[in-house]
Amino acid sequence: MGRKITKRDVDGELLDAIFLLERDWKQIESIIEKSIEPSIDGRNREALAKAKYLFLLREARLRKVSAIRV
Repeated sequence: MGRKITKRDVDGELLDAIFLLERDWKQIESIIEKSIEPSIDGRNREALAKAKYLFLLREARLRKVSAIRV
């Protein structure tokens, strides 16, 4: 028998993913801002990273997950 996955474990993984995506999004955003002529691919990557981040934030809100409580 395997170990039972708890809500706390899943919530912790969700928070880790949120922090990782936020850092990636901010890094891409910084590069785009510093670029003289940002490429379409760069803009698309920024939009995708932002969309993933906002999706996970909504999921955390629905699950009532808070970084303070964990």
